[in-house]
Amino acid sequence: MNTRQQAYFRTKLLQWKEAILREAQGTLSLLQEDSLREADLTDRASSETDWSIELRTRDRQRKLISKIDAALRRIDDGEYGYCEVSGEPISLGRLEARPIATMTVEAQERHERNEKVSREE
Repeated sequence: MNTRQQAYFRTKLLQWKEAILREAQGTLSLLQEDSLREADLTDRASSETDWSIELRTRDRQRKLISKIDAALRRIDDGEYGYCEVSGEPISLGRLEARPIATMTVEAQERHERNEKVSREE
């Protein structure tokens, strides 16, 4: 991967991380402003369910941030864009679609097949 491509993916990853952090800040602000004061139990339960879903989404995004940070470290180390299993280059199309990818499509498919077989046993 050349330096221009590395710079492109670094920018893409940083922008993605910033967007996630902005959304998280918005959620935090809403949580602080809105309290669950609905008089009706059904409305309160609905609001609590909505917040639960929102908080689970933020938790998944928190985990995504650690994957983004790991991808940025791989760029710094010169390992970004190479499969952690085979060492083969990961296609630019795959990295464009999933910039945090650590495996080629083929390696990922093998991994998922092995995982499925393990779960079935």
